Amino acid sequence: MRLHRILLGFILAVVALLLIGCVTVVLCGLRDNLHPADLAVVLGNKVQPDGAPSEMLKARLDHTVELYQQGYFKLILVSGGHGKEGFDEPVFEDNQGLTTWRTAQNTALFLKTHNLKSALVISQYFHLARCQLAFSKFGIAPLYWSHAPFWSMRDFYSVPREVIGYGDYWFRNANQMDSAPSLE
Repeated sequence: MRLHRILLGFILAVVALLLIGCVTVVLCGLRDNLHPADLAVVLGNKVQPDGAPSEMLKARLDHTVELYQQGYFKLILVSGGHGKEGFDEPVFEDNQGLTTWRTAQNTALFLKTHNLKSALVISQYFHLARCQLAFSKFGIAPLYWSHAPFWSMRDFYSVPREVIGYGDYWFRNANQMDSAPSLE
């Protein structure tokens, strides 16, 4: 009976921590920190076989265009794998940015190589807390962020997933690579 109570207490504590984490991820992500930056970083998402972006990626790209037209940045780095579309400057592709961690690492290198200082991250609201953590671990400052206005039922999965992902990134250091496959 005593073991049962201890186990129940542990489970309730884990659920409470997960719920607190979910609320924190949502509140942090919905609070944009929008300032002019040297570079916008658009986190990738699914591209359809015909080259069309998923609805979520389209929302990110549309939001990026709006912010670009408002003068928040002059250069754009789009992360993710190879798509069929081609870009002209000011858009650059980060084809090795298959994870948030790698995108943060590649962005730090891009900023250094191009003598840039600040970045504005664009993604979904639930992704921004982990993005902030990853980009800060690679020394990117100042760092700003803005969420694309897109919501779906999948968010009920994505928010708790981001809480767990945040915990993983919390314990990483900038010298640590992730286990994502390389395109090389």
